[in-house]
Amino acid sequence: MDKDSFFDQVYQVVRLIPAGRVTSYGAIASYLGTKGSSRMVGYAMNSSGTAHPAVPAHRVVNRMGMLSGKHYFGTPTLMQQLLESEGIEVKEDQITNFKKLFWDPTVELSID
Repeated sequence: MDKDSFFDQVYQVVRLIPAGRVTSYGAIASYLGTKGSSRMVGYAMNSSGTAHPAVPAHRVVNRMGMLSGKHYFGTPTLMQQLLESEGIEVKEDQITNFKKLFWDPTVELSID
């Protein structure tokens, strides 16, 4: 799979994350059947600013709930502000109640 089509698949998944929920780079990679490619998901998030329709990249964090991608936003606090505007509490760059707010695409997008 080429990089552009992989990024497009990542963006499609990220656009499905509901406001007020978060997922991880690894969960997206696993859902796409490329379990070892969480770093590539991160690269996709870094490049998502020009994607149309918009990609809510602020809803993607590392597996511990840390805002590891925050330095790719316009300001050092923008990622946290976007999350807080959706009712997500962040303390010291980590999402509180991460397990409760975690949105797993493998579960949420499964076909029953």
